[in-house]
Amino acid sequence: MAAHKDLLTFNKNGIYCSVAGVYIDPWRKVDKALITHGHSDHARSGSKSYICHKDTLPIIRHRIGKSIEARGIQYGEVFTINGVRFSFHPAGHIIGSSQIRVEYKGEVWVASGDYKIQDDGVCTPFEPIECHAFITESTFGLPIYSWKPIRETIGEMNTWWEANKSLGKPSIISAYSLGKAQNILHNIDKTIGPIYCHGAIIAMNKVLQEAGLFDCDILPVTDDVKNYGNALVLTPGSGINGPWAKRFKQASIGVASGWMNLRGARRRRGVDKGFVLSDHADWDGLNAAIKATGATKVVVTHGYQDIFTRWLCEQGYDAVSEKTLFEGEGSENAEH
Repeated sequence: MAAHKDLLTFNKNGIYCSVAGVYIDPWRKVDKALITHGHSDHARSGSKSYICHKDTLPIIRHRIGKSIEARGIQYGEVFTINGVRFSFHPAGHIIGSSQIRVEYKGEVWVASGDYKIQDDGVCTPFEPIECHAFITESTFGLPIYSWKPIRETIGEMNTWWEANKSLGKPSIISAYSLGKAQNILHNIDKTIGPIYCHGAIIAMNKVLQEAGLFDCDILPVTDDVKNYGNALVLTPGSGINGPWAKRFKQASIGVASGWMNLRGARRRRGVDKGFVLSDHADWDGLNAAIKATGATKVVVTHGYQDIFTRWLCEQGYDAVSEKTLFEGEGSENAEH
């Protein structure tokens, strides 16, 4: 499909649809914001009104404020603003994550936000949407990034946890409180031992559970527990280096991140084990997703955007790079 005009543009506030007067994932305060998902670099406070997928609504109310003017819609539900047709479609990134389809006078653009091709069993799997122009992330836009099937990575976690348990060592994994934590909790072998979680993960799971979006029996980390030796403990990265982690004696510490695909990443982070687990598409996933859209124009945002843009141009796409304030899979200390 050939793109013939810029239905979506980039300015100081974010991704803008001038015909409708709305922004997608704005990084400044605007009147109307369409939100792809609930991570803090895509869903920011201060806008007058928000529209998102219905499963993202409780997340952004929890993170931005219960009193915000916001409404949630179903996947595939079409709504019109100033003659522009919008709809949300599964991105496979985290619970409620969406690609936003924008159509005006026969021109179709898709803003994908962040996306993942592998099905983690928690969020609705990625759905390719045919379009003229596709806005893609490039967080892992290099050929060196290649993910194993999720079940294999979770199997590595199970083996590591079993080994630590036999030595009486707690097993601590650093994972984002929204996204990766639910992925692990859903897929890990819960028969190995008890699972405890940092308060930030407990709070997010409570929001999801109350909304009927995720249910898993986990325990809070408290001073009442004297021995975590057979346990798996999940925490955001901020918990590892602070006083919170000092209660876990002789713990083995792991990190779940796409960056663990890089040699030396585990050593640089000062942890014992790295698990290659990401909520973003790898190199093959990015290329497959773009091809499936049938788009001829591709706008590349956060990540290895210049390199990935050049690659796409070599493949025959009309590809351009745009700077954004999105973080992709950033620091493990970020509350992403």
